[in-house]
Amino acid sequence: MKNSMLLKLAGAGLALALSATTVWAFADTAPASVDERAPILLAQAETTPSTETTTEPTVVEQAQDAVSDAVEAVSEAIPTDGEEGSPREPTAASLDAPAEPTVAPASAADTAYIFNTLLFLMAGFLVMFMAAGFAMLEAGLVRSKNVAMQCLKNISLYAIAGIMFWLIGYNVMYEGVDTANNIQALANYMGTFSVKAFPLPAEDTGDYSAYSDWFFQMVFCATTCSIVSGTVAERMRLWPFLIFCVFLTGVLYPVTGSWEWGAGWLDQMGFSDFAGSTLVHSVGGWAALAGALVVGARAGKFGANGVIHPMPGSSIPLATLGTFILWLGWFGFNGGSQLALGTIEDASSVAKIFVNTNAAACAGALVTIFLTQIFYRKVDVTMVMNGALAGLVSITAEPLMPSVAIACVIGGIGGLIVVIFVPLLDKIRIDDVVGAIPVHLCAGIWGTMIVPYSYFGAADAPTYYVQFIGVVSIGGLAFFASLIVWLILAAVVGLRATPEEEAMGLDSAEVGVLAYPEFGSNR
Repeated sequence: MKNSMLLKLAGAGLALALSATTVWAFADTAPASVDERAPILLAQAETTPSTETTTEPTVVEQAQDAVSDAVEAVSEAIPTDGEEGSPREPTAASLDAPAEPTVAPASAADTAYIFNTLLFLMAGFLVMFMAAGFAMLEAGLVRSKNVAMQCLKNISLYAIAGIMFWLIGYNVMYEGVDTANNIQALANYMGTFSVKAFPLPAEDTGDYSAYSDWFFQMVFCATTCSIVSGTVAERMRLWPFLIFCVFLTGVLYPVTGSWEWGAGWLDQMGFSDFAGSTLVHSVGGWAALAGALVVGARAGKFGANGVIHPMPGSSIPLATLGTFILWLGWFGFNGGSQLALGTIEDASSVAKIFVNTNAAACAGALVTIFLTQIFYRKVDVTMVMNGALAGLVSITAEPLMPSVAIACVIGGIGGLIVVIFVPLLDKIRIDDVVGAIPVHLCAGIWGTMIVPYSYFGAADAPTYYVQFIGVVSIGGLAFFASLIVWLILAAVVGLRATPEEEAMGLDSAEVGVLAYPEFGSNR
């Protein structure tokens, strides 16, 4: 009914417009007025015999007919109550009919909420994909007889992190850190041991969705655990490692994280770690170092008189793929740590973080290429991979404040750290299969300590003293707590595979599935 009425009104309007145009055109083009032509027409009528002929309507008559039709269409389109010219009053049914719904424009707060939540989710996707990067990097750098084991460990540790960070990890890290609920003695040192409760979506108020925040924080927790996996590869049994992952993701990482990101005592002192050079990477590195010391080196890695036997990995292409996946994921790692995308300044800050993150990785890789060429006369591709990753770890503590040039310097020194510390660990007989300790621990310390320089003397810049306190306190707790747990596991369940299992490969001994069955498992 409504559409039919609108159609009639539109047709009437169009007819009126065409009629007016026709009349106007006729008035402009007529050769003479009606008064001027009247004598001529009268004379012709008197001299012309009368015949009954049918003539075509004139232009004026056509215009008059069109106007009449238009008026009639308009009158039909307007409903009346039956009396001529009287519009019909609205009926009760029309008054009760629901009005057309209108959509109010989104407020600035709603827009910021949406974009902040979107940042958490998209950055979280990228950081989650870093789990695949760690898996591929480790699969490429271990020998073929242990590849399936590393894949299994990386899937398992991510699953453990996802559950433990929900059960207790998130609230230990963020909930009531300033009061610790009823344990006042622990105020500012940890939150509460409780399950994370989520609000209903309709009641999820604030600057971003609580679900997106939890997801983003959880994938950081899983990253910390992934660092440990590669260091203790090829000789540690599966179940002791998974038990340690429960401790790391549920207790150790949340407690140390609460000191800074949970607004604990280090945050109150002015300590700064933007995306986790210390809180994520150094914590994982300290835990890996403690595990490497307790479990010992792989059989045959170190010989008599300081001889070091290289143990090449199974697939450089896989390791390279893993490096690029980690590089990609780091944009979410650092960019998402801006924690906001609701303003132009926030969006520009995220873009700057991306550029600085990429620059630091490039500089770390290039420095490693030049230094390995100088020191070893050949470029070591595995060292270059770790150089890029060390550049990424180095810039993670503060990717927003420095210029691109300073970001290159910070990342380049990260590459230098790899070249120095990888052979140093071999000399002191610490077996780090993938180089995680130089990349995540050493470069993480460097990146955290250089943060004040990135502020260029700004009033709110952290001090080197406070940064040092943070590195030492977090490192001390992470290392000694991990050492105690590793020693307990070694005494209770045993950490190391037997010599026969190690020689056979953990794929056969513990997994039961070979990564490369067609090539055998003796390598």
